[in-house]
Amino acid sequence: MKPIQKNFAASSLFPFEIVYKDSKNLQRELPFHYHEWYELIYVYDGEGTFLVDQSIQLMQSGDLFVIPSNIIHRALPSRHNPVTSTAVFFNPVFVQDRFLGDSFHFLQLFETCLQQKSYKYHLDETQRQTVISELNSIQTEITEKKAGYKHATLIHLQKLLLYINREWHQSDPAGVPPPHTAPGWMNDILSFIERQDLRNLSLSTLAKYGNVSTAHLSRVFKKTTGLKISEYIMTKKILKARKMLVGSTLTVEVIARECGFESLPYFHRTFKKYSGMTPSRFRKQNR
Repeated sequence: MKPIQKNFAASSLFPFEIVYKDSKNLQRELPFHYHEWYELIYVYDGEGTFLVDQSIQLMQSGDLFVIPSNIIHRALPSRHNPVTSTAVFFNPVFVQDRFLGDSFHFLQLFETCLQQKSYKYHLDETQRQTVISELNSIQTEITEKKAGYKHATLIHLQKLLLYINREWHQSDPAGVPPPHTAPGWMNDILSFIERQDLRNLSLSTLAKYGNVSTAHLSRVFKKTTGLKISEYIMTKKILKARKMLVGSTLTVEVIARECGFESLPYFHRTFKKYSGMTPSRFRKQNR
């Protein structure tokens, strides 16, 4: 199964959703997926594995995961001790800043995570209580729907982002390597994929880099992630293409070539399969 794109039904005037204190088993958890909105996940208890971008990490009480848009990720809860967590989703335009003369903005945290390739922060007890308090306040506003609850939700979300930005900046999480649960060569390969030109990636190239056989690589990758490695690489190509379509003036043909597609018709078919629309329509809609 290829990674899916998660869509949201929330109003464009209030692009926000919260899934509060939800306990999921492996059957209820989404497969590998990505979405345009930003996401925060706080773990109350339980344990599992979290696969995000180029790393495979432990998931346990006190963990906070920060997921920017269009990042492939998946949670794999433990069968015997599933994770209970709260997930907050929002369109980045929801928290757009008013420029006040300094360099701060609420989404700095997500940009830092992308730059450092570090999406997990383990909270101490004081930090946990602050994060839990803001999540509780958001849930109360969404549930009770008193006058001004949408404005109040935005205020609490901005307070939460402000707090996490400050704490993350002070702690420098990139300096502490996160614990992994997969073989070392597996994480090396995921990092290798991030650094390489997607036009030249192949199963044999990856197996050679990891010093394993192609059969072993395919088997372990599928067992660990639930995804074929070819599907993972194809999704990375599509996400790169989406970014280039919105952020550059290059022609669709050039973008297709830069992302490793041998022909323009094949790029069109694959892009529509993964994104639900043609590259040209995607560019027009998102600009």
